Amino acid sequence: MLSKEDEKEADIVVFGIPFDGNVSYREGAKDAPAAIRESTIPIPPTTEYFEDMSGNTVVDIGDFSGDDFEVVYNDVEKKVSELVKDKKFFTMIGGDHSVTIPVLSGVNKAINHKFGVIHIDAHFDLCDELNGSRLSHGCTQRRAIEMENIGKSENIFFIGIRSVEPDELKYIRENKVNVINAAEYERLGTENVIKKVKEKMLHLKSIYLTVDIDCLDPAYSAGTGTPKFGGLSSRQLLDILRGLFDLPVIGFDVVEVAPSLDASMTSVYAGQRVITECWGHHLRKTKGLR
Repeated sequence: MLSKEDEKEADIVVFGIPFDGNVSYREGAKDAPAAIRESTIPIPPTTEYFEDMSGNTVVDIGDFSGDDFEVVYNDVEKKVSELVKDKKFFTMIGGDHSVTIPVLSGVNKAINHKFGVIHIDAHFDLCDELNGSRLSHGCTQRRAIEMENIGKSENIFFIGIRSVEPDELKYIRENKVNVINAAEYERLGTENVIKKVKEKMLHLKSIYLTVDIDCLDPAYSAGTGTPKFGGLSSRQLLDILRGLFDLPVIGFDVVEVAPSLDASMTSVYAGQRVITECWGHHLRKTKGLR
């Protein structure tokens, strides 16, 4: 059993939220935390740039589980608030995208300054409600904007979007929204996308990064609840993540991986690679990997 001291000494803290009760289409994301953990067993502790992470400690504090999302929400919010106050870099493995809401709420409660969110996804998740729920996976960033220390849509940057609901379309026409959709990303190239994101987000002291695996084209990640053709390539995603860690990223998540929806497990291995490479980016910045 992990002690508080184990967590305190960790370079990175990771936890799962195996919940997919707020999806609007296909289920399966609840199985991702276990599948992604299992997929990491055979990989070496190095990044794709041949950097050695073996001297660093990743502590897995387990899952926040349950069928009652209100209970899960409160437990996650409390724990994330504690981690942020302790200045502990953390990773969350979802779960559908609704599980990012309590994580952001925990960050919001822990700090007293404005923070931003970089949302890499096929969807805005800006619905006020979806299928009668205000905590749907399609409402994640609408709830975030209501949080005191995010406060406005300008403090969120959306990347890879290629699907929009009618009320989201109305919202983005009436409010300032930073977005680079998948088609524009292809035209601009990763270097220019990173530059544009930094121009909008560098004024913020803290950044939370959320990666919905359906940001990738289904050719690279078929196992997800709401896949959308025309997405980012795996190379584009890995390269932009490397650049975004120049910003003050305090934590990140990978959500909407649904192992049961893809026999070849492309989404699981994509999620695993995103997580381990992001760990490398954080450790390079804080500890100077070689």
